[in-house]
Amino acid sequence: MQVGVAYSEPGQQIWMNIEVPDGATVKDAIDKSGILKMFPTIDLEAQKVGIFNKLVKLEAALRAGDRVEIYRPITCDPTTVPRRDGVGEDDE
Repeated sequence: MQVGVAYSEPGQQIWMNIEVPDGATVKDAIDKSGILKMFPTIDLEAQKVGIFNKLVKLEAALRAGDRVEIYRPITCDPTTVPRRDGVGEDDE
């Protein structure tokens, strides 16, 4: 079955489609994708993963068409960063 694997860093992002066997897990797809070699800073012990923006465990089973996402850790305190609510001055 075909699934996608996605990861993004500042200035570089990748989304690839790969073929995995039925019964494959998120970890299986990540390993087969080769993304860990492309981005050696990925630490699956510390970073969260998901399928279509929903957090899952590495052992989660995949279905055809799923998009596996590897999330980067938060690098700033969200309570100190001004919120962007999508409303600009032009909307007034």
